Amino acid sequence: MSMEGFSVNTIINSLAIFIQSGGIFMWVILITWGIGIAISLDRFFKLSRKYDVDGPSFMNELQRYILSNDIQGAIRVCSGTVAMLPKVLKSGLKRSTQNTEQIQNAIDATALEVIPKVELRLNYLQLIANISTLFGLLGTIQGLIKSFAALKDVDPAQKAQFLSEGVSMAMNTTFLGLLAAITIMILHAILSSKSEKIVNEIDEFSVKLMDILGTKKVKEQ
Repeated sequence: MSMEGFSVNTIINSLAIFIQSGGIFMWVILITWGIGIAISLDRFFKLSRKYDVDGPSFMNELQRYILSNDIQGAIRVCSGTVAMLPKVLKSGLKRSTQNTEQIQNAIDATALEVIPKVELRLNYLQLIANISTLFGLLGTIQGLIKSFAALKDVDPAQKAQFLSEGVSMAMNTTFLGLLAAITIMILHAILSSKSEKIVNEIDEFSVKLMDILGTKKVKEQ
């Protein structure tokens, strides 16, 4: 038990020294990184749990209701979830008795409403990744300035200490800035892929719904 406590304390102390040696920009990078992680967690929850649905399975279920002339049943299926694809298809189903242009307008209007919600704040992650890199670079420059200052303006007895502090500041901020940027870039790629899947399914299955409704109307004539 004491060994575990010792290991945890050692890690915490090492992290504290690492952050302190990097200067003020270390805290800026950490705050920026934390904001990026918070945005990523929020987006991951909504894109994976709330907004997404198994498109092919959902469309097959709707198709069975539509071909059975149970449009209200199909609408109820769409109303049973807050996912984006069902919301878009529901708007088309509500106008299933109208002409093709009116159905398409309803689908397009709802798609324009929901797609920005799917893509919300994803562009911030790219910005955060760039900011983390740039603050890491600023910390590097600050550390180099401190190191060069040690070569001319500091007492010879303190030169080694100031030089060491400057190099630590430069390396630590560079490391943390790049680590934060790489992490956020990976999260951005994953979340963008999930977002694109939802948007692509909205496009694909909206067209399929129009085709099913159009075919159904032709058969009824």
